[in-house]
Amino acid sequence: MSQSGPDALLRERRPIGGSRPEVSAVRTKRESVVALRGVPLFADLPKRALQRLAKATDELTFEPGENLVEEGMLGETLFVVLQGKGKVVRRGRRVGSVVPGDFFGELSTIDGGPRTATVVAETPMKVLRLFRATLRKLLDEDPGLSIKILDGIVRRIRQVERGG
Repeated sequence: MSQSGPDALLRERRPIGGSRPEVSAVRTKRESVVALRGVPLFADLPKRALQRLAKATDELTFEPGENLVEEGMLGETLFVVLQGKGKVVRRGRRVGSVVPGDFFGELSTIDGGPRTATVVAETPMKVLRLFRATLRKLLDEDPGLSIKILDGIVRRIRQVERGG
């Protein structure tokens, strides 16, 4: 699969802990399910679907000053912040921050389009990464989940419109 910019480079990063996980796979999967459930797009998905998504995620680390994503670059991944803090920059101006439990990249995960902002690590960060292809495969195999994802998108749009 062809990727561009930061997402292509990020695919090359090694998961935390190299080849030996720091914690058991079961615990990591359970934590990933909890993190994904906090994303409004996925909040209504059944546990089985969340487990399938969680199994396909990986964790990345970033040092202060590193860009996680760059505004305008095509993207294919959604990120959930597990640890640390990052700043969100749009057109050179800080417009917000991301902390544990926050997520970003949901639009690119849906349409593969350009990033709407840059996210820069302010502290060491650990994030969970989910690729667009993984989500599309799940939806192809269980089309009924598409309505639940649409509900999540609407919920997110309403949240943004309310300023939260």
